Amino acid sequence: MALKRIPVPTRIDLADEGKRVVLSWPDGRVTDHAAFELRAECPCAVCVDELTGKRTLSREQVDRGVRALDYGRIGRYAVQFRWSDGHTTGIYAYERLRGDSA
Repeated sequence: MALKRIPVPTRIDLADEGKRVVLSWPDGRVTDHAAFELRAECPCAVCVDELTGKRTLSREQVDRGVRALDYGRIGRYAVQFRWSDGHTTGIYAYERLRGDSA
């Protein structure tokens, strides 16, 4: 059984003063994400209960003006953002950010 190969973005831009995260992919595809949406859907253990999978952070708790201040790549599979609200623990898989089964 062959492993599914997930593309790695060739470029990650924090656009519009960090209000948008734009990823460019090797096949020319570009995905554009609102910072608020990414922050509100953070997959980390602070924002999602590890045992139940229930989201503990509600959208109402996230500042509508949240911005991505910086990011770091996590291996060849994910990226981690530093948000303007001080949150830093979410790891966002490239597969999820690409938005398809690639």
